[in-house]
Amino acid sequence: MVNESLIYDWNVAGPRAIPAPRPLQLDDETLRDGLQSPSVRTPAIEDKLRMLHLMDQLGIDSADIGLPGAGTHVLTDVKRLAREIADSRLRISANCAARTLRVDIDPVAEAAQYAGIPIEVSVFIGSSPIRQYAEDWDVDTMLRHTEDAVTHAVGLGLPVMYVTEDTTRAHPETLERLYRTAIDCGAERICLCDTVGHATPEGAFNLVSWAREMFTSAGRQVWIDWHGHNDRGLGVANTLAAAYAGADRVHGTALGVGERVGNASMDQVLVNLSLLRWIDRDLSPLSDYCELASAMTGIEIPCMYPVVGADAFRTGTGVHAAAIIKALKKGDTWLADRVYSGVPASSFGRKQQIELGPMSGQSNVLFWLAQRQMDADPRVVEALFQACKGSPTVLTEEQARGIVFAMQEPGA
Repeated sequence: MVNESLIYDWNVAGPRAIPAPRPLQLDDETLRDGLQSPSVRTPAIEDKLRMLHLMDQLGIDSADIGLPGAGTHVLTDVKRLAREIADSRLRISANCAARTLRVDIDPVAEAAQYAGIPIEVSVFIGSSPIRQYAEDWDVDTMLRHTEDAVTHAVGLGLPVMYVTEDTTRAHPETLERLYRTAIDCGAERICLCDTVGHATPEGAFNLVSWAREMFTSAGRQVWIDWHGHNDRGLGVANTLAAAYAGADRVHGTALGVGERVGNASMDQVLVNLSLLRWIDRDLSPLSDYCELASAMTGIEIPCMYPVVGADAFRTGTGVHAAAIIKALKKGDTWLADRVYSGVPASSFGRKQQIELGPMSGQSNVLFWLAQRQMDADPRVVEALFQACKGSPTVLTEEQARGIVFAMQEPGA
């Protein structure tokens, strides 16, 4: 049974309801910005290729496949990834990061020519007063770099996204001058960056709204991206706010890996966009995507991590378990998946798990036995129940089975 009337959703009702924004694209930064985390190990090219295919399966629109100007080893991988997109006819498109320097832009053109596909070049430059002070830049210097880089990239036939680092701490007057110069030189897309995770959702909304209004007032048709980091723990919230404000494409990384505490988590962005019904796609490969990201970078998935963590749909609490069990007894898997979960496990290739632990009731024990097709002998039920109450943690599968088998021994 699917009965949406059983849930009143304040997220889409009331005076500040959030309607679906304009069609939204997603850009995955796992293979570039994600690998800038000081704690990750560099993945093998085979893992990068597998990750690229999982991104494609999840319907992610584009992927940053590297900064080839960083060295020959990066350029080699970028070429291989771009060729994979071409040879496997993946739907995902490619982009590459580059400083506003020709020496960074030329390798992107080389990779695009090698693979025979367009590669968007994301030319970036710092935009905030604090960066200008640290770098001894003035605005005129930044404008010259912008003009030269964008003009050079366009001349090489590359689509250009112009990226202002630290946008969330930059003056609007400076940003407007930079953006107008980049667009006049041929940039088709601009990217607003919360490079140091400074923004709140209100700040993200304000910045995107300002940029949208500025371009609309000037009669410019410009694509707007949002790229956010997670230093305040607001990466995903800011990304949703940016989308609501009118961003055309938002960025993220698998598990939120990236500089310092990381980026907005692409997996959590996908989950929220799906639950808000802003996107409609099969997200069952999400666990594979996150598990591969963990394996190839060496970053463990915390047990309490949303959706793909070990405890995401796992309960040992009697009240919670009882409600899930009652739903299953009604033959209603839709209800069981939602009665004590704001995220339906089955939508993301997972399932509800009921464990045995110190907070469990007898309903947990009965359900655990039924799931394993074991006889609910009253003596076994009582022994398991008492073991739960005497344990400081959830019982492992081996511990629980050991108790069952011990009670079945002759003379027990």
